[in-house]
Amino acid sequence: MATVILVRHGRTTANAAGVLAGRALGISLDQIGRDQTALTGDRLAAVPLVAVVSSPLERCRLTAQLILDRQAGTPHELVDPDLTECDYGQWQGRTLGDLATEDLWPVVQTQPSAVVFPGGESMAAMQARSVAAIRRHDAAFESKYGPGAVWAAVSHGDIIKSILADALGMHLDLFQRINVSPASASIVHYGINRPTVHATNTDAGDLSWLSKSIHSGDAPVGGGAGLEAPRTSEA
Repeated sequence: MATVILVRHGRTTANAAGVLAGRALGISLDQIGRDQTALTGDRLAAVPLVAVVSSPLERCRLTAQLILDRQAGTPHELVDPDLTECDYGQWQGRTLGDLATEDLWPVVQTQPSAVVFPGGESMAAMQARSVAAIRRHDAAFESKYGPGAVWAAVSHGDIIKSILADALGMHLDLFQRINVSPASASIVHYGINRPTVHATNTDAGDLSWLSKSIHSGDAPVGGGAGLEAPRTSEA
């Protein structure tokens, strides 16, 4: 199968203010968020992406555009509602400090599979739709471009954490152990036998190795030889 780079949107005005933005409109990247995303776009420029699929919310669309602007080729640009933010219902627009006083807060922290946000979505439904979307797009890009295809999905923190939890074979109740920072890149390859998580929550480092096909065979016993060290210029 293909390889997906999961990119969280850059920092927003709501992130900076400690507000749960949810699906609210008009939430944009602040200057730090734009700078973060520009750096991520520069990292991904070394990888010829076949497509960039984004959540429909403005902060993700802007992040996706900054990635696309740095691509030498012309990747397909798609928007998928199934990659949109969790519907936090009545929690949307409130500060995290305020939400931490709610009885539901500790359940979100320790048993998210049981959480249904008041007037909103369950976290289990959030994971189901987002994982299904990623696997659907991945299969389509592999079918069209071959198993060496690399694409990017731009989405939100809880969405990406739930996708990574699925790829790692973790129960949703453990997904709070995963951290996904603004503008970070995580890498998953959906192989024949199982997904392989190559990186999580990275904000630096050479990604040019992704331009070479990732083999989809069995995992090497003992860990294998790994990748060749990236070349550096001599003084």
